[in-house]
Amino acid sequence: MATARVGACLLVAVMCLSCGAAAAARSPEARMHRHLKRLNKPAVKSIESPDGDIIDCVHISHQPAFDHPYLKNHTIQMRPSYHPEGLYDESKTSSADGEKPMVQLWHQNGRCSPGTVPVRRTKKDDLLRASSFRRYGRKKHTVANPMSVDPAMLNEGGHQHAISYVQGEKYYGAKATINVWDPKIEQPNEFSLSQLWILGGSFGEDLNSIEAGWQVSPDLYGDNNTRLFTYWTSDAYQATGCYNILCSGFVQINSEVAMGASIFPLSGYSGSQYDISILIWKDPKEGHWWMQFGKEYVLGYWPSFLFSYLADSASMIEWGGEVVNSQPDGVHTSTQMGSGHFPEEGFSKASYFKNIQVVDSTNNLKAPRGLGTFTEQSNCYDVQNGNNGDWGSYFYYGGPGRSSNCQ
Repeated sequence: MATARVGACLLVAVMCLSCGAAAAARSPEARMHRHLKRLNKPAVKSIESPDGDIIDCVHISHQPAFDHPYLKNHTIQMRPSYHPEGLYDESKTSSADGEKPMVQLWHQNGRCSPGTVPVRRTKKDDLLRASSFRRYGRKKHTVANPMSVDPAMLNEGGHQHAISYVQGEKYYGAKATINVWDPKIEQPNEFSLSQLWILGGSFGEDLNSIEAGWQVSPDLYGDNNTRLFTYWTSDAYQATGCYNILCSGFVQINSEVAMGASIFPLSGYSGSQYDISILIWKDPKEGHWWMQFGKEYVLGYWPSFLFSYLADSASMIEWGGEVVNSQPDGVHTSTQMGSGHFPEEGFSKASYFKNIQVVDSTNNLKAPRGLGTFTEQSNCYDVQNGNNGDWGSYFYYGGPGRSSNCQ
């Protein structure tokens, strides 16, 4: 009898310990630890940036992309088969004098070695700012639809744009040189970005989008730094895709440029002007969508199987700015777009996109035909197209947000 009682007590104790362990595993702290472990891969070495970021140099085969079930046995393609200016040639992306330009702040303190990729480390505070672990690194909206202005989005604190766009053909990529600024953000849950969009499908629930540019997003990064970013989705921002490499998808091959890291230097009003060039194109042989940053860096690719419509081609290209207007205190946000100044102020005062081009079915870069413009509220943020010999197709865009003319 006593032996039975002892056995029962031991069984209860073991069950309690098991229950306690299971509860601990389900605790927010344990879930956060697991999520951080998924995002932050083992580093060969780590570099602390002057802005407080930690850049982990991760072995190329250990990057987050390979968490995707389709990529488990994927052979990394270390170079594109074709470049929009012909067969891919390493000389297209190498500096003539061999020097490496400093384009991101962390470069002041070191570089990652070949065979590794730089990954901005996700910190506990980054996850705590998100609405949920599942939503961390994901957008909450749809892309600008020039065919429809939804008054509800304006009245309920939606996203506002000032863009140029083309549609009506099959597109296999796009390019632009984008002026880089540090727009002021009023609320931590708002952002300001300047980017290009590669779009396929409808503006409903099946939209495919590949995006790249610069952004200021306190909610995502915890500061007001201007940062290089990418985004992708295959279902209109619902369940697929993410910023940078915060989920599996984008395969990075470059050891020099970190997605989500701060860009350096930045433009000043009536001062020195700086810009970045971004090219995204579809490799006609493998079908992947490649990204090049400047003349120096082919960063990597989005595998074609991630997409439905974009597995073939894009049906619309957009270039321009976007802000979140959360309508603080019931009035329009003062979050700036671009430089925070309207297009008519021109060079060194207003932000610009220049040398905007599309990639056609013959894998050649060409000027866009039938370039249109779109903005929801031109009294808050505006856009003006132009064309000349030096800049090709270009536009100035942006604005200050709330003013006497924008309430």
